[in-house]
Amino acid sequence: MTVAAILAAMGLRIAMLGLTSGVGATLTFFPAVIVVTLYAGWRWSLLPIVAGGIFAWMLWGGSHGGRPLGEIEPAGLVLYGVSVLITTAMASALRASLIKLAQARERYAHAEAHLRVTQTAAGVGPWEWDLLNGRMKMSATARKNLRMLPEGPVDADILLATVHPDDREMVREKVREAVTKGPLYEVEFRLIDHPDGERWIHGRGEVVRDENGRAVRMLGVNFEVTQRRRAEESLRESEARFRALANSAPALMWISGQDGVRIFVNDAYVAFAGVSYDEALVLDWRSRLHADDLNQILKGQIAGEASRRPFSLEGRYRRADGQMRWLKSFSQTRLGPGGEFIGFIGIAFDVTDTKEAEVKLTGLNELLADRVQEALSERDAAQAALTQSQKLEAIGQLTGGVAHDFNNLLTVIIGALDVLQRNPDDEKRRDRMLNAAQSAARRGEKLTQHLLAFARRQPLNPEICRIDAMIADSESLLRRAVGEGVDLTLDLKAGGRTTLTDSGQFEAALLNLVVNARDATPGGGRITVASQGVDLAAPQRELPAGRYLRVAVVDTGEGMDAETLERAFEPFYTTKAIGKGTGLGLSQVYGFVRQSGGEVTIESELGKGTSVAMLLPVREAFSPVEVLAVRPPATRASSHVLLVEDDVEVGDLIAAMIDELGHMVSRAATADEALAIARGDPTLGLVITDVIMPGGKSGVDLAVILASERPELPILLTSGYTGQDLMRANETPWPLLRKPYALDALAQAMADAWDRHAPVTVKKGKAKV
Repeated sequence: MTVAAILAAMGLRIAMLGLTSGVGATLTFFPAVIVVTLYAGWRWSLLPIVAGGIFAWMLWGGSHGGRPLGEIEPAGLVLYGVSVLITTAMASALRASLIKLAQARERYAHAEAHLRVTQTAAGVGPWEWDLLNGRMKMSATARKNLRMLPEGPVDADILLATVHPDDREMVREKVREAVTKGPLYEVEFRLIDHPDGERWIHGRGEVVRDENGRAVRMLGVNFEVTQRRRAEESLRESEARFRALANSAPALMWISGQDGVRIFVNDAYVAFAGVSYDEALVLDWRSRLHADDLNQILKGQIAGEASRRPFSLEGRYRRADGQMRWLKSFSQTRLGPGGEFIGFIGIAFDVTDTKEAEVKLTGLNELLADRVQEALSERDAAQAALTQSQKLEAIGQLTGGVAHDFNNLLTVIIGALDVLQRNPDDEKRRDRMLNAAQSAARRGEKLTQHLLAFARRQPLNPEICRIDAMIADSESLLRRAVGEGVDLTLDLKAGGRTTLTDSGQFEAALLNLVVNARDATPGGGRITVASQGVDLAAPQRELPAGRYLRVAVVDTGEGMDAETLERAFEPFYTTKAIGKGTGLGLSQVYGFVRQSGGEVTIESELGKGTSVAMLLPVREAFSPVEVLAVRPPATRASSHVLLVEDDVEVGDLIAAMIDELGHMVSRAATADEALAIARGDPTLGLVITDVIMPGGKSGVDLAVILASERPELPILLTSGYTGQDLMRANETPWPLLRKPYALDALAQAMADAWDRHAPVTVKKGKAKV
């Protein structure tokens, strides 16, 4: 650009005057300086300035052999330099002004665009009305708000055509008032019938006047306020409904502001106070409070209002008729749109009748409590009896099989003893017969324990149990319950998983399910008892995720319909004939499994059989498998043992066993006899007593007395009973040896009694006999 300007200046000078004359040598360079300065700035203008000076010097003699300049030519160069610098300064100032002007225009355009975007986004539509010719200029947003066409002329008539007929006169009056009286114009009106329902527009503007005060223009905006109008209408309706509801309530209601001053009370409030509405708003309730309640109420009110949290008060207030009434009030905080505290809303109920009724009911409650306790005790006893009867019903069904087993066991025992009696000197045969008799006796002991556990005659004792081992141990009892007409199969796959449960309860529940399956399965059918481990990765119904044991009893019987399946766990519900069942079997299974933290499920289909599954949570002890080695009888120096046993034959056998262990034995048949011996013989080193004995004192009573009189004397309790009457014996510090027992077990129990004896503190009272 700069080079082009210099060349243009030189070309113009040469074209007009040639190279021979020195007149006007620098004139053509002034436009070049101005153009370069405006375009590129004053620094670039130095080039055409210098070029002009050099060009003039060349014309004036510099290019003709070095002719010296005349007197006028140097002055001309100086004048050129001053003039061109002034021109450059003015051009530079002009350039700066033009740049600022361009920047201002750009900012204005940006602000105008931003304003348009803001107005469009906010739904604000600008408009301008020329009052002299009646023409209106409306933006796209203004037209959209009024539901007008995007293009076309607009005047006052076209504008009023968009207004609802009922609001047109109001709009005219607002415009007329703004033009004649004031500069400001503001109005809200409805649009003419709209498919989306009633629409509201808010118009706002200002009148512009000339120097004579005549209105010439009106500038303004419009925007839609339908949502706000609907919200206001909804708020009015809500307030009206609240007032109607509050005034219809029989309780006292009020609303207070942030300063604690009431701003609303309902009709019940006014009626209770017996004053006007305005007086009720400022009523000081301290003048109505009972003197005994004044301090308590004031303290509670001050604390509650200061906390800005819900609070409740109760006290006696004087009503308009002079009566003192108990009022219980509840105050709830009110929050503004931003969550800020703006006051309280409260309600108070007249609880006088309730207070009087409470006094009357106090005596009745005490009486009812006694009667309810008696009724509950009777109900529990009846339910326990009914539950036991259901268990005994199942035991009755097992009687034939159990009798068969016991006959077999007795045959072995009697036969073995008979052979021993006939051949006392045959040592080989004697050992074989003794082993057979002992094995049969132990089988009988185990069968008895299973029966007692099922009948719930043992105390509850939750422990870590291996399910597969328990089911396998119960197999003989289950097969007797099923009988020979139905095939019983065990499919045990739980492995080493264990659970915390009462083995007796579990076996009873399993036998219940097997008996139910047997009753539903025709001859030739099959019952399967299956176990397996189940891992729940996510919660299932009411069970949390975790490891479980699943024990299922599956039969090929007739199955259940939907109604029976729905009611299967209901107590006393049964599909069996009268006298064949109590309907408590499945409900007891359900209760046992739920108490163990598990769940019971039933799947059944008519004609295809039923599957009842117990899902029990896995519980592991610190040592999952514990093998107890049989220890040999403890050896001890000969001691004097007092044996207390009311059964003569059992006593003779135990005395012989004690004698075999090398100890001296004294005998007593009752607790009183034992006390007499113990008080008169200081040489006693151990007392072995049965728990259940005649005479009014049990073995536990005897142990308590002896522990008090002779705390240094060791005591060993024994019993062949496994019922609830042993609860107290289990709670004592003395070891308990259960009958039947062998010589090794007796020797070990005696050693434990000697090792554990120490002065103890025990509960007073009698054991159940």
